[in-house]
Amino acid sequence: MYSEWASLSAQITANSCGAQCFSVLNKFPASAGREVVVSVVKQLGTNLGITQNAEPSHLVKDEEVKWCMDVICFGLSLPLQEHETIKDCVNVYCEWLTALHPQPRISVPKPICEDANLYARQIINHFHNLFVPRQGESADTIKRQAVLCHRVLRTLQQTAQISQQMDRQTWDTLLLFLLAINEILLAPPTVKDDVGDQLCERVLSVLFEVWLLACVRSFPSPSMWKTLQESCSMWRHRVALVDQWNRVNLALTSRLLEFSYGPAFPQLKNADEDGQLIPLGMSNDCVAQTWYRFLRMIGNPTALCSPHIISKSSHFVQWALTHEKGAETHQHPCLQMLPQIFLNAMKGISSQVDAFLGLSKTSLIGLTGGGARNAIGSSSSSSSYIHSSGSTSAGPVQGTGGVAAAPGSGITTATGAGTGSGSGGQAPAPAAAAAPTTPTSTSGPPSASSSINSLPLTSMGAGVELAVARPKCNSILHVFHEWLFEAAHIGGDTWRQNRKKQACEASKRPSSMIMEHRKGSISLSQPNSLNDPASLPPTLTIDKYESGRAEAIGTLCKIFCAKKTGEEILPVYLARFYMALQQCLKITESKECDETLASILLHSGDLFRLDLDGINVLLPGFIAALEIVLPDKDLKLKTQSMAFNRTELRRSAINILLSIMVLPLHYQSLPIRDLSSETSEKMFTFIQLKSRLMNILMNALQVETDAQNTHMLLGGLLLCVQDAVTFEETDLGGGGSGSGATHLHNSGGAQHQHHEANLLSSDNAHALFVRATYLVCHRLISSWKTDLNVSLAALELLSGLARLHIRETDALECKRAVKWICDYICYQCSRPPPAHSKDLHSTIVAAFQCTAAWLMQHPYLLQDKDCLQTVLEVVELGISGTKSQSKSGDIPKFKDEKELKPASMRVRDAAENLLTIILEQVGYFPSECGPESISSLLDELALMKHCNSMVPAAAASTEQAIAKFKYFVTENSTILALLEEPLGNDQDPQPTVTLLIRGPFGRHAWTMQLRHLPRSKSGIKYHAVNPGRPIPMNDISQRPECEQKNFPDGVDKVQPCVADYSIPTIEQIREQYGSGSIRELELILENQSIHEKLAWAEADNSVDSLSHSQECVPPLVCQEFHAARLFLSHFGFLTFETRNPHNPAESLGTPPQRPLIVLDTKSTAFAADLDRLDKLSARTHDTVYVFYVKTGQTSAQQIIGNMVEEPSLTYDPHFAGMLQTLGWPVLVADHSGWTGFAHNSWSLKGTPEEQHQQHQLQQQLQLKSNVPSELNYNGSQRVLYWADVSSEIAFVVPTTWNLRYNSDISDGASIANSDQIGSSNVWARCESDTGTGPAKSKPRNLSLELETATGTGTGTGRTQKEPVPPTRRKGNVTKPTLLAQAPAKIFLVWLESYEDYLNFPLEDLLAYTRTGEELHSLQQPRAADCHVIFVHSLLSGLLRVKLQGPPGRMSFATPLVDGMVLSRRVVGNLVRQTALNISRRRRLDNDNYQPPHVRRRLKVQDIVQKYKMDLSEAELLAHLFQRAI
Repeated sequence: MYSEWASLSAQITANSCGAQCFSVLNKFPASAGREVVVSVVKQLGTNLGITQNAEPSHLVKDEEVKWCMDVICFGLSLPLQEHETIKDCVNVYCEWLTALHPQPRISVPKPICEDANLYARQIINHFHNLFVPRQGESADTIKRQAVLCHRVLRTLQQTAQISQQMDRQTWDTLLLFLLAINEILLAPPTVKDDVGDQLCERVLSVLFEVWLLACVRSFPSPSMWKTLQESCSMWRHRVALVDQWNRVNLALTSRLLEFSYGPAFPQLKNADEDGQLIPLGMSNDCVAQTWYRFLRMIGNPTALCSPHIISKSSHFVQWALTHEKGAETHQHPCLQMLPQIFLNAMKGISSQVDAFLGLSKTSLIGLTGGGARNAIGSSSSSSSYIHSSGSTSAGPVQGTGGVAAAPGSGITTATGAGTGSGSGGQAPAPAAAAAPTTPTSTSGPPSASSSINSLPLTSMGAGVELAVARPKCNSILHVFHEWLFEAAHIGGDTWRQNRKKQACEASKRPSSMIMEHRKGSISLSQPNSLNDPASLPPTLTIDKYESGRAEAIGTLCKIFCAKKTGEEILPVYLARFYMALQQCLKITESKECDETLASILLHSGDLFRLDLDGINVLLPGFIAALEIVLPDKDLKLKTQSMAFNRTELRRSAINILLSIMVLPLHYQSLPIRDLSSETSEKMFTFIQLKSRLMNILMNALQVETDAQNTHMLLGGLLLCVQDAVTFEETDLGGGGSGSGATHLHNSGGAQHQHHEANLLSSDNAHALFVRATYLVCHRLISSWKTDLNVSLAALELLSGLARLHIRETDALECKRAVKWICDYICYQCSRPPPAHSKDLHSTIVAAFQCTAAWLMQHPYLLQDKDCLQTVLEVVELGISGTKSQSKSGDIPKFKDEKELKPASMRVRDAAENLLTIILEQVGYFPSECGPESISSLLDELALMKHCNSMVPAAAASTEQAIAKFKYFVTENSTILALLEEPLGNDQDPQPTVTLLIRGPFGRHAWTMQLRHLPRSKSGIKYHAVNPGRPIPMNDISQRPECEQKNFPDGVDKVQPCVADYSIPTIEQIREQYGSGSIRELELILENQSIHEKLAWAEADNSVDSLSHSQECVPPLVCQEFHAARLFLSHFGFLTFETRNPHNPAESLGTPPQRPLIVLDTKSTAFAADLDRLDKLSARTHDTVYVFYVKTGQTSAQQIIGNMVEEPSLTYDPHFAGMLQTLGWPVLVADHSGWTGFAHNSWSLKGTPEEQHQQHQLQQQLQLKSNVPSELNYNGSQRVLYWADVSSEIAFVVPTTWNLRYNSDISDGASIANSDQIGSSNVWARCESDTGTGPAKSKPRNLSLELETATGTGTGTGRTQKEPVPPTRRKGNVTKPTLLAQAPAKIFLVWLESYEDYLNFPLEDLLAYTRTGEELHSLQQPRAADCHVIFVHSLLSGLLRVKLQGPPGRMSFATPLVDGMVLSRRVVGNLVRQTALNISRRRRLDNDNYQPPHVRRRLKVQDIVQKYKMDLSEAELLAHLFQRAI
């Protein structure tokens, strides 16, 4: 840099020698000189005003002053025993130097005041004598000398700061003097506690601070800079040099960043005193010039690794020659500090790189203090800087840097060479300063106009943020690459060979090293100077420099990880970086993790996510490193000067693992070339690495103890299994993707000799599934059960595993998994009361949901007796709080003998839900209605349309339809609607009843018939045809005549007894009653006989008479039945058996608690209430909003505008593919599930004719709309939908229509949903109006809600201690704080450019994402509560994930993890699972949340309260006999 300029080192030597032999007194004996000095100086000292008042000086002529100065000059070189005299000399000179101040002291002689600069130069030169080390002095006298030196340095520094009249010559003299005293004190080898050691830090700091002042007042000449550089190279064995160098560099860098990148760039925070280093008046141009020159001041820091170079100075040679045992120069003990000095230098460079990247975390207090920084810096928390997008835009950037001129032109003065854009505009990046170093810097400085805010390095939001407008990687590398690459190779295999080449190259190009250093490098190429390592002391072997090397490679990793999307990095840099990494990743035989390895892993979390060209060549190296770090429980860290946080190290390693998990199946049989060997014998294919990756993952999960790390590993595990399963389904199921893949994956018997096939066969999807299930269940039970987040993540993973369709699933494995989850629930429920918390119950609820997922996907498990027993026992435990049989031999305890004490209401609800799923859904889902609905799609209106009694095409209203039904409520939670008319499709006149059952778990329609024979036995015809009259028989049988007798023959012979006379004869009657009565009786008999004769005659004449042979016909079949009574009685609802009023289980209780409650349906509001109940889904519902962000888009309008079809708009083709895998497209008009909008969800659709008309209407609308059809899922006509048995999710791709629609929704449109979120009977506890006092006991069939209503006096007065009393949390509608959270807003954002996530306009896009539910939760969704899943497509075809969400304890759900890299085949599935899990966690964390079936039950109870009829038993039975309309 200064090769054409002369060095001033000769002048320094001359000055210092001159000062020593300058005085005339040197010609006389020392004692005479001393006496003269003592007497003269004592006299001069009294006038200074130190002990008495100051007087004007008596010295008025130049000669007098010069004579006195001659004496003082000699006095300063006296031995230190004359301390007082030397002190007086110092005092006099310090006073006289105030001549340069604006206000000189009164005691300064007049000649000095008149020509201050001339005298000041002499005084400064004379001061040299004071600093010369005296030989053989005691420690005490050395301390005194140091005190005086401090005084002089302070005076000189103060003078330089406040003097207005110092001319250029004086400045040069001052700088040369400072260089000279540094030389005399610091160049010799360090000896502990000599004057050089004591003053080292101080003389250096004064030199640098005064030098910086000179840059403002009188910019030093290139010769001066060259001299400074040469001198510094002689002091490199001093720790303080690098520390002070770092301090000045960082202070200058801080100023440089301010004006180069504007106020929005993260500020480099230095220690306060370091902030004062830069003089106030320094211009931007001057800062840039000074920064670059100071940066290059100590030459190449890697020279510190060569003690031979450092110890080449004459002082070291002199030491070696005088050493009694004869030693080499490089064996001086002070060189033991070189590894630490090298580390400090590297830390300083690393800190500067951090500053350019905007990593403001490193305040580097440790650097300037000389001690090592504690952890590597990753563990220190970072402050993130979020700015508005406009604040960082830069002005026009000039072509040449404002720092360096063209190569070879040399740099003259700041004013001559500065071409920066001045302090007004933005100066270009300092990176352009590297022009003299490499010709590549002509690519221009980086643009500062990018509008990003930050870029994370580690996951889960804990990462450090990179600056928005940071320079390009190339620009930073132009400045630092030479040093960093060399340092990274130190001690590596290529190190020795490369030293020769570098020495040759260094001689060919303008070098930033000084001449002497260059010569040293060249001399290295001589065989003898490569010097055998044996001559080095053991403390200086090359491995002792490991810490500095680790810092260098870590810094390189940071630079390359700062690459932005689409940014180019020069291939030469990439190649050197990969070579360095490969060298550093070499694993030692001891399998220890050394500092270099740890540093690489800590800082390269993003390397595989950035589309770096050719990065995959490092894959085997990184996998080998991960195999050392992750599977080891007690990781051995071989460290010297660095401290590492093991958890952070593991987290960073896991980040790398998550970014390479999918590579083997993505690239399959593609070979990975080895960088070092030319032959192909060491070549791997990607697929060969798969089993190693799986083993790392499983083993890491086995030993991981940190919750966050475990969470990340669990996400990665599901990704692997899912990827393997999907791969086998698609690529292999379809005959393999190409011959290479089929060959590799054919694990049949014939192929087993192939290494690849073996690798894969042990690693197929089924094997992974089994390993993952076993490992996670085992760890969940053994060590994760106490941690909420890890438990949830493990249960989410198990639910995900349950959903996988694996061809050869092992029933035993699935059974074991279910058993383990049930054991987990039992364990959690059995923990002692103090452990029962909200978190514990959240894990139990999640475990119940997980069990449901397994049973739904594997219904055959319930055929297994043991499995069924286990599951139902756990359900019982959840609902009642205990099992019937705690041990297998115990006598079962029946449920009406048990007291209901569930762990909590939430646990009870979850267990109820599982029980219903087992009884109703396992093996039957999806039903005929499809997965859109678990309820029947029939309601009263639909049933009435099929009734015989309805006039066809009559426009019946719901009220009319409801009038045909009878409504009853049973168990206070189920509404029965009974229709006694048979439906029109039934030709069978049997007693028929149609039921609509509305319960907590949905609406179900049943038709029941009373049949006397099963259909199979009753023949084809249900009713026999009239058989006709039988044919008469003509043969008349002969009957013998015989006389009829009333009494036996011998009756007359029997003697009558008294009893025979008890029946009176007719004559006796006549006598008793008179003949009138008898006559009347005879008259009646007579009249009757006449009537009968007339009737017979009339019958004979009529057509119906027997004589007309009228055939008999069976009566008409009865078409009308009162089947409702029949049904209620058969099903036991009318058995009013006598109850014992004293037994609480039998008392009838108040009407709402009876087995059957009648509802009054005449009210007009009844239909609306029923409709509201129907609109409460029995499943949870969520909505995910999908956005597509093109490169550089930051406004909501632009992003929404992407969904408009224009020829100019192009989309990533994989975006549409991802949408299709999220769910299935449904037409909103036909859809009976959640649509993403409250007003048209869960509505019943019309007849096929009506639907056909709507289809035609939609097709016309579709033609008019300008949204591409494959992306048109905005909810106006179509949405993407997915559902399972317990949850629904809609994926909406908003367009401008959504904004219009949202603002147009009238409140009326949503009144039907007013119970969905906010009204009191949903979120508040249902209170009992009938307040049964504590004295009244509760009936058996009362649901738990009413038993435990606190606050209305309906407690049962239990006083036993319970873990958590099972009461529902109450909400109060008047207090918005107690209301539910607004539903979680989940965004899925496809980024073309990854950095755009920083400017994603979340707040503005909320307006496009309303569902209609917000009207009822008094809380509008806020941007801070939104969860965003960013997906960025890499050039390799893989996808990078970034998660952003509120900082809650439970906000991040698996399987997606921040920073994970996915394959396209699994993205839809994993995004959907993550969205569902985020919502589930949010519900678990919400105190006021009630599951859908509880909300439906409360709504039923609300309807009961409004419409119940208080009927006695008799009135109830009478009501049954009344016909419906």
